[in-house]
Amino acid sequence: MPILANVFQRWTLPPERDFGWKMKSLESAKTSFTVENNGVFNLTIEHDLIRGVTPEMLYWWFCNIGGEMTYQGKTFSRYLVWHPKDHIHWSLANKTKHDTVGVGSSFRIVEAFDRNMEYLVDSTEVVAKLDITGIRLVRRIGTTEIFSLQHDFIPAGNDTQYKSQMIVGAGKKPFNKIFNSYLRPLFFTSAMGYAWLQHNIEEVGNFEFFLPELFEREANRHK
Repeated sequence: MPILANVFQRWTLPPERDFGWKMKSLESAKTSFTVENNGVFNLTIEHDLIRGVTPEMLYWWFCNIGGEMTYQGKTFSRYLVWHPKDHIHWSLANKTKHDTVGVGSSFRIVEAFDRNMEYLVDSTEVVAKLDITGIRLVRRIGTTEIFSLQHDFIPAGNDTQYKSQMIVGAGKKPFNKIFNSYLRPLFFTSAMGYAWLQHNIEEVGNFEFFLPELFEREANRHK
């Protein structure tokens, strides 16, 4: 979930967390990466079925992504469990007026696709949608949207069909030519786009390993 690195802070990769997982491959999903006529990147993923994970669990996760969890007998940041190789940092840049994670919140996300610091993302995006059907994050410069990431949660029995779409670039004229041709390549390249496809397939597939247990433990505790 990228855009716009924070040049004033230096990040290093934390040690890789070895949970013994076999993360899903690029071939497990249907993907596309197109460049529109105006230079906007459009990336889509139709993920392999997320087995044992329901839309309710996914909605709960994005509402409770912060904090720590116990996994395999040790305590970790939840965000670092989600992708044990690439994730570096997550924080809530602001909260909604109700002091909870939800529409209007800003997520700060730091990650390096494929553990490659040349693919470092340090990005803050606003939650434009968050409910049991999915989540949408956006970034704007003024009134011009330069980034969006949408995940759709489609129920399939006790499983979820999960679809993702990331759009990088400005679609509004006349700003789009300047931004897409000269500014976007400074922080998000086509190579990063292809690396993100693999990264997102892995992190979405990883929900199967930890989320059902975490949801049962944490959600039931607060009933």
